[in-house]
Amino acid sequence: MDVTESDVMRDLRAAVGAIATPYGGRYYVEHARAGRECTELWHALGDAGFVGVNVPEEYGGGGGGLAELTVVCEEIAARGAPILLLLVTAAISAEVIAEFGSDEQRTRWLPGLASGRAKVVFAITEPDAGSNTHRLATTARREGDEWVLRGEKYYISGVDTAEALLLVARTGRTDEGMAQLSLFLVPTDAPGLTATPLPVDVMLPEKQFTLHVDEVRVPASALVGEENQGFRQVFHGLNPERITGAALCVGIARYALDRAARYARERTVWDTPIGAHQGVAHALAKAKIETELAALMTHRAAALHDRGLPAGEASNMAKYAAAEAAIAAVDAAMQTHGGNGVSAEFGLLPYWGLARLLRIAPVNREMILNFVAQHSLGLPRSY
Repeated sequence: MDVTESDVMRDLRAAVGAIATPYGGRYYVEHARAGRECTELWHALGDAGFVGVNVPEEYGGGGGGLAELTVVCEEIAARGAPILLLLVTAAISAEVIAEFGSDEQRTRWLPGLASGRAKVVFAITEPDAGSNTHRLATTARREGDEWVLRGEKYYISGVDTAEALLLVARTGRTDEGMAQLSLFLVPTDAPGLTATPLPVDVMLPEKQFTLHVDEVRVPASALVGEENQGFRQVFHGLNPERITGAALCVGIARYALDRAARYARERTVWDTPIGAHQGVAHALAKAKIETELAALMTHRAAALHDRGLPAGEASNMAKYAAAEAAIAAVDAAMQTHGGNGVSAEFGLLPYWGLARLLRIAPVNREMILNFVAQHSLGLPRSY
C-alpha cells in the first residue's frame, strides 16, 4: 500500500485550494448565516472542472474517480468552505447515473453535473423509516408507459436549486416481505411534487426540505438501472457519500486546527503565548493526530471504491473517525479562542454545527458501530 500522494493529487490539492482560498471562511460563514448557497464558489469549481472531477470524460467530466472527488471535498473544507451539496450531486447522483443510467440518462444529466450548472439531489430519507430502508413507504407503480410515485421524503437537501431528484421508491416485495426498491429521475417541477422548507437550527448554506409526492407521473425512461435492484444501486452512491462526508470532516478539522494554532501562537496572556501551555497545546495536538488518522482511512476507502473492491467497512469507519475528529478539532479550536470561540467575528460556531450534523448524517455513529460489530467482528445483530 502506497501511503504517499502522487504529484497529480498534490497538484489537484493546490489547484482546488487556489480557487477556494479567496472565498474562504468569511464567505462561507456569511452564506451559512443567511442560508444562502455558495453559488459563486460552486460555479468557480465547476468552471475549473472540479465539481465533475469524477464524471467520465465523454460527458464533460474530469475522468477521475472518488479519490479525486475526496481531495476536492477535503480541500475546499480546509479553506473554510465545506459545500455539503457535493456529497449529493457528485458523490451520489453522478456516481449512480454514470454506473447504472441509460445512455439517454447519462447524456441528459452528466454534462450538467460535470460543469456544476445542473444539480440532481438525492431523495431517500422518510419520516417513519429512519435508517431502516426496508420500511420506505414511498411507492412507484407502473401504469402503461409511466411510473406513478406517491409518498413523502424528509430532510432532502438542495431541492430549491436542483433540476431533478434521484428518488428511491418501493416497487415490490420479496417472498419474505422485504421491500424491493427502484431509483427514478424526477424533475423538481413535476406536477404533484411539493417541496416544503424544513427549518433547522444548524447554520448552513444549503436548505432542507420535506417532499410530498402526490401521484407524480414520470415516463418509463425515468427508471435508473433495473427495476427492484435499487438496494445495490443505492449503496453504490451511499458509500461515496460517506467517504466524501468524511473528507469534508477532515477538511473542517484542518481548517479549525489551522485557525486555532495561529491564534495560540499569537495570543499572549501573562507575557506567554497560550500555545505554550499544555492545557491548550495537548488538545490541539490530540485533534491533529485524530485528523490525520481519519484522513488515512478516508483515502483508503476512496481507493477501494475506485478499484471496485468492497468498501463498506472502510467507508463506515472513515465516516465515523472523521466526524469524531472534526467535532474534537472544532471544539478544541473554540476552547483555544476562549470567549472568542463563540464570537460572530471569529466565525467558528457554524463549523461545529456542520461537524455535529455530519456525526448524525448521512449515517449516524450508532449505526456505524452496529455495522462494525456485526460485519467486522461477527457479533450477533443487535437491531
